[in-house]
Amino acid sequence: MKQVIQFTAVASLTLSAQAAWAETEITWWHGMGGHLGEVVGEIAKGFNESQDDYTITPVFKGSYEETLTAAIAAFRAGEQPNIVQVFDAGAATVIGAQGATIPVQDLLEQNGVDFDITDYIAGVRYFYAGSDGTMIGMPFNSSSPVLYYNRDALAKAGVEAPATYEEFAQIAPAIKEAGYTPLVQTHLPWEFVENFHSRHNLPFATNNNGYDGASDTKILINSPEMKMHFTQVKQWLDDGLFGFYGTSWDDNKAHFTDGDAAMYIGSSGDFGGLTALDLPFGWASTYLPHWASITDEGYQSFIGGAALFAMSGKSAEENAASAAFFQYLTSPEVQYMWHRETGYVPVTEAAYELAKSDGHYDRFPAAETGIKQLMLPAGDNTQGYRMGFYVQIRDVENRELSRFLNGDISIDEALANIEAEGNQLLERFAASMANN
Repeated sequence: MKQVIQFTAVASLTLSAQAAWAETEITWWHGMGGHLGEVVGEIAKGFNESQDDYTITPVFKGSYEETLTAAIAAFRAGEQPNIVQVFDAGAATVIGAQGATIPVQDLLEQNGVDFDITDYIAGVRYFYAGSDGTMIGMPFNSSSPVLYYNRDALAKAGVEAPATYEEFAQIAPAIKEAGYTPLVQTHLPWEFVENFHSRHNLPFATNNNGYDGASDTKILINSPEMKMHFTQVKQWLDDGLFGFYGTSWDDNKAHFTDGDAAMYIGSSGDFGGLTALDLPFGWASTYLPHWASITDEGYQSFIGGAALFAMSGKSAEENAASAAFFQYLTSPEVQYMWHRETGYVPVTEAAYELAKSDGHYDRFPAAETGIKQLMLPAGDNTQGYRMGFYVQIRDVENRELSRFLNGDISIDEALANIEAEGNQLLERFAASMANN
């Protein structure tokens, strides 16, 4: 009996020691498939191998929308992951859900990690922040809309890439004459609405573009500037100077990669994919154009893509693990690797400097365009927007602007419909937040 007792005691001590030294495990839900998912896996692997205290497991949950829906359902069931990736249009939903997340700035500071928001690239800092400037979500796969152009096509037409839409209108006929569709775009709401407001420092919504709260926030899309812009776009379409092939990103982008379109407005994150295609023509990128009639110099754009949010309801040990992962993720070396492998911008200035010192932009100048655009002068309306149910509002924008471009309704009707339905959705979102 004594031997049994001694054995039991030794076993108990051994198990206690193992528990004390066991790695803390956390999960990271994300919506990145294909090559991007592989790079996510490499980041997780690198973190796990960099220390012995924590293990992170990335889990692919489908599309952005599916990932957000799964995270909300899991939180309600008390089974939420430690970290979840949430895309730009869904940010207001997760931020507005009281108690669902821990602001990443608070998480880092509570766990002894130095944090200075000015370490982040200017156009990155505040999109996922609160109205007081506290960073709530950690920017991750961040991108900016830029203008890509076929060097060979522009050379054949004898023109240079435009800096303004006025310049585009001047050179577009020559590009058409050379046998190309002058311009296509890939995302009407993001490029021609949201970042249109940022590049021109125009208000997109009341209440500080929604950052000051959901109550009484109204969308401000039915403006003279928006009417002018889309009226011009429709005229270009009718004149064969602009191509519109629906709201699918790839359907529009394909006309550039196939050599039909001379220019396309897409994501800075497209850089990696374009490079991998080994296109049979030279290409480059420049800033998203602006209207000189609205502002002499274009302002900075803001980021698209997604951020990582730390979900609440976890132990102190797991929160410490999440903080350690965020610290690792934002290190210059990891950010540069992510930027180099995917084309998404590095979120910190230190990572940007590392990329420059390594000669990355000497080898690939187009990889720097989105970053430099995010560092242009800021204004009162350049940090982005914070509007709930914005996924649905984007659907309304796509529907109504497509109807206008297809000649079914006027621009006045399209913008009025967007505001009316958009504001109804904002009211519903505000009511849902008040009931939380």
